[in-house]
Amino acid sequence: MKKKIFTAAMALVLAGSMTFTSCIGSFALSNKVLAWNQQVGSKFVNELVFFAFWIVPVYEITTLADVLVLNSIEFWSGSNPVAYKGEKAIDTESGRYLVKCDETGYTITSTQDGSVVKFAFHEEDNSWSLDQDGKSIKFMTFIDDSHVKMLTPDGDFQTVELSQAGVYAYRQMVTGNYFAMK
Repeated sequence: MKKKIFTAAMALVLAGSMTFTSCIGSFALSNKVLAWNQQVGSKFVNELVFFAFWIVPVYEITTLADVLVLNSIEFWSGSNPVAYKGEKAIDTESGRYLVKCDETGYTITSTQDGSVVKFAFHEEDNSWSLDQDGKSIKFMTFIDDSHVKMLTPDGDFQTVELSQAGVYAYRQMVTGNYFAMK
């Protein structure tokens, strides 16, 4: 009898711990990028985007933005600016930022220096890029339904087959180069 009560109590505690939010923030920007990646295409395309975001440090940048700015705003104001649809001004100790959400992603503009960061899809060449300071870093271009060109760690592009073997070969190339640089 005691074992059943203990098991039920532990199940309730674990379920309750997953439903309550913490004061560290929701990491809304990082989670939105991850959620976007999960709906980009097939599991092979999603995996390739994951590794491209590792080469072009998108995950690192979004996590840093969440940790340093967005989660602090969420803690003090009670709302996360990333959850807002449209445009919203964000005041922080380091300056004021305008966050705009549109059909292609987010544009974050600093009102202090006017710098702009954009993650965007370019229909004209069927590619994804990270756009900043007038420079666009293209990391993936769709060739056809079963092939994409992916950015490599040395800045070149490699055609990758959207299959388990193709994604595995790309992963080995990316992680091999990453660890060779360390």
